Amino acid sequence: MTTNPRALALKVAQVTQDAGKHALHDQINPQDFAEFEIPATSMQLGSNIDKKLIAFIENRLNYLEPFDGMWRDRPENAKPGDRFWCVGPIDGAINFRRNMSEWTITVSLFEFNKENSAQPILGVVHAPALGLTYLAASGQGAIRIRRTPIGEKRGKVIPSTTRSLNGSIVSFGMSHVPAESERAFHVLSEIAGKPADVKRIGPVSLDLCKVADGTYDAYFEPHLHRWDIPAVSAGTVVVRQAQGKVSRWNGNPIHWRSENDIVATNGLITDELKPYLVDLDYPFQ
Repeated sequence: MTTNPRALALKVAQVTQDAGKHALHDQINPQDFAEFEIPATSMQLGSNIDKKLIAFIENRLNYLEPFDGMWRDRPENAKPGDRFWCVGPIDGAINFRRNMSEWTITVSLFEFNKENSAQPILGVVHAPALGLTYLAASGQGAIRIRRTPIGEKRGKVIPSTTRSLNGSIVSFGMSHVPAESERAFHVLSEIAGKPADVKRIGPVSLDLCKVADGTYDAYFEPHLHRWDIPAVSAGTVVVRQAQGKVSRWNGNPIHWRSENDIVATNGLITDELKPYLVDLDYPFQ
């Protein structure tokens, strides 16, 4: 990376914070209430707000450091060293539309390694309504920036030290598609009585970051889609740089061009949680 990774991540964080001001204004003062209707059958909850948001961020990133373009436009045969920005729509669209605070703006940077495998090496997750920004870059650790009445507070992100599923705090995600959400509820029924509490707030990027900073000890979600890749990749960099663990349910690496069952932990309860996640035979496990 030609620019210092930490410095670049901080600049990207500023871009997401600037974009977040516009998105938060649109949430508080909606111009078109149709944007806030939740489709009954749509798999992806997109909107004109997303289009404006992505265009704003991508324009700023191109000015900041274009690298080799955008992840969605990457060539079929990229070469080692190529880097592509990955900008997502609002992560937590339902929360956004229902005027909740838990939604994020995400940016990641993918790099093709020596094995010609693309991996995220920088991630930023910004939650405008919460005043929170998480950022991380390979080899640089992870940082959380919190907005307070007396200014920004920055701190290193570290996972929890909980060593057992018993008494842990676990978060989970689920689809609005019944066949997909059923798998999440199956896991919940299997682990019932072990965690001290189970949270369901979302979105995926924020849940991952809350594993990274120790708010949760673990998080799992089945059937995250291709359009979730920007959110998953940004949050994954934060977790890994905080020394947490992220993988598919069966322990295999995340597939960055496909659907995934995702589990993230503090790294200490992974083995205990895993048996509850792999008992359902599903195609992309």
